[in-house]
Amino acid sequence: MSAPVLTELHLYPVKSLGGIAVDRWELDAFGLRFDRRWMVVDREGKFLTQRQHPQMARIQPRIDAPGRLTLRHPRQGSFQVPPADPEAPRLAVTVWGDTVEAAPVGEDADRWLSEAIGVDCRLVWFPDDVKRQVDTRYAAPGERTAFADGFPLLLIGQSSLDDLNRRLESPVPMRRFRPNLVVAGAAAYAEDSWRRIRIGAVTMRVAKPCSRCIITTVDPETGRRAGQEPLATLAKYRCRGKHVYFGQNVIHETQGELAVGEPVGVLA
Repeated sequence: MSAPVLTELHLYPVKSLGGIAVDRWELDAFGLRFDRRWMVVDREGKFLTQRQHPQMARIQPRIDAPGRLTLRHPRQGSFQVPPADPEAPRLAVTVWGDTVEAAPVGEDADRWLSEAIGVDCRLVWFPDDVKRQVDTRYAAPGERTAFADGFPLLLIGQSSLDDLNRRLESPVPMRRFRPNLVVAGAAAYAEDSWRRIRIGAVTMRVAKPCSRCIITTVDPETGRRAGQEPLATLAKYRCRGKHVYFGQNVIHETQGELAVGEPVGVLA
């Protein structure tokens, strides 16, 4: 087996919408810059995801310098998202067990997304000054994330997906699992035993395994659930307690730039 290397980088600007593959990208305090900095919520401020609305997968984002977000839907075409108004009153929004302040983006964005998804919703932005602490069972005080489920980064080994696909009747692409970091050149599930790694000049802690949900059964091309796979097969050999695990949640210890092709050093 060759030395591990970073082979894919992905960010997901709007929680539960499509992702963007990049060759290099900056890490800021929250994780990959602009990753999960926007989120779709209902009128009560509760986050919406593909768990309830798999059609969200069909909305594809694009980030243009200097950080302008454009959304594209196959039926509605493109919409350039305006910056959130820093003077507008903030909203209390909920993502899992956390309630934080968010900035509303505006009525035009709300209307466009409501039509695209088919439910009444709003688009909000995670401001720079808001603090959402990562679970202190795994993180130090001050380590934070934006609207990700709970951790700044998700890492999956390419060999782990290859092993899963050998067990499936129909292979699934890596994008079903929505990783930020894909590493090749290590044994299947080698990432399970990693505790601290370095990618390029950036050091990271491998915090805990990632439990998987029904989103892995959503076909990102069609926005429809494609049966029970790959979750059903994963449950046969990657289940612990009531949860199915695939991939590792990661916390970056330093900021900087990551690039596809950089070596991945296992420090512990």
